[in-house]
Amino acid sequence: MKVLAAASEIFPLVKTGGLADVTGALPAALAKQGVELLTIVPGYPPVMAALEGAAELHAYADLFGGKARLLRGRAKGLEIIAIDAPHLYDRPGNPYLGPDGKDWPDNARRFAALARAAADVATAKLGGAGADILHCHDWQAALAPVYVKFSGGPQKVKTLMTVHNIAFQGQFPASVFGSLGLPAQAFAIDGVEYYGNVCFLKGGLATADRISTVSPSYAQEICTPEYGMGLDGLLRARRDVLSGIVNGIDDEVWNPADDALIAQTYTAKTLPKRLANKRAVEQRFNLEPGEGLLHGVVSRLTWQKGMDIFAASIDRLVAGGARLALIGTGEAGIEEAILAAAERHKGRIGVMLGYDEALSHLVQAGCDTILVPSRFEPCGLTQLYGLRYGSIPIVARTGGLNDTVIDANDAALQAEVATGFQFAPVDQPTLEHTLQRAAECFADQTLWRGMQKRGMASDVSWTRSASTYAQLYRNLLKA
Repeated sequence: MKVLAAASEIFPLVKTGGLADVTGALPAALAKQGVELLTIVPGYPPVMAALEGAAELHAYADLFGGKARLLRGRAKGLEIIAIDAPHLYDRPGNPYLGPDGKDWPDNARRFAALARAAADVATAKLGGAGADILHCHDWQAALAPVYVKFSGGPQKVKTLMTVHNIAFQGQFPASVFGSLGLPAQAFAIDGVEYYGNVCFLKGGLATADRISTVSPSYAQEICTPEYGMGLDGLLRARRDVLSGIVNGIDDEVWNPADDALIAQTYTAKTLPKRLANKRAVEQRFNLEPGEGLLHGVVSRLTWQKGMDIFAASIDRLVAGGARLALIGTGEAGIEEAILAAAERHKGRIGVMLGYDEALSHLVQAGCDTILVPSRFEPCGLTQLYGLRYGSIPIVARTGGLNDTVIDANDAALQAEVATGFQFAPVDQPTLEHTLQRAAECFADQTLWRGMQKRGMASDVSWTRSASTYAQLYRNLLKA
């Protein structure tokens, strides 16, 4: 079975969030299921710099405003097709934002090009064998099923649209439609039209053969007005082709028993060694050393992630005797509130604004908890890393967080199945109550070690999820 995936980022070549981790891990995971997965990605500078042994598949005389080539090769262990289009992708920094922090003004053309190229390759329009399945990730690739549907020829390739976060939809003014190379009938209710504008994600959801998202709970949530971000009606209408598959993690990259990025490797049987990582976290974040509860946060500092509520709870957290190591960047007001708290509580709060892959591994390996108080969370990978590393997750009861963490309520503790703490609703009093629950459990180190060991024994790899994706592909081909 041959699958072509289309994505705007892929780890370790380019990453802004969990999407890259998923697209980077799926090829190897699916290979074990007999699926040959090739990923087409924009030719950003890091992608082109890493590409080796490239063979030209096709040359476009004009791909949305300039010449372009499709190059197939390997890059950091991944088999990819890179879209070598300097006029669209040869830009420094973030793949979506310019130096001013705002979206590139031509993002509609940049990601229409990704979708157009993916559809061309998958349908064998450019020659070659094409693909059995075209698997499109998020709004940046969401026009690909639209191009397939309105191509005018026989549709042999089946399309799957995966939503990683429905809040990001790729909405543009209607004036961009004429530049997309689609027929007039595509600007309609069963195409890309959305309240008079163009919506890439809506087009993909309306035209793909199947839709998936990254957890069973999120699949239910996005069919409701509260979480559907305006697309819930369409998703309810297509509920029969919608499913949720929990993400996994790359358990070789994230492996506490063999992780060069942490101070001391360990397993569930050698948990006392983990203390060396706690000492290293204290040193890196200029924290007072101690045996007390050390919370960790690795997150975008945004409203969605509940970081405004968390920032307001920091004083209570410190008053309870806990400390905090935080990595993140995001909304200016939240950053300012957290930095102000760090200034008030020097030695108790350590902050690194930005993102550092190695430091994020150390936080997971050394902190006692990892906090994910999101208002909504399609799947979440941070809590999966926490389970793997023995950093007990404290999470909101939503989306994939609900599907992957077992709350330490009395029944779960007595049954010895608890792996973390859930809370709802997402507000300051409930979060603070849950932080207190965690502190009380931490005081019983036998209980705490039991939760750590159960979390570390959880299967958070791609094994089960890759098998589910493979079965979804097979069902698509039978349809």
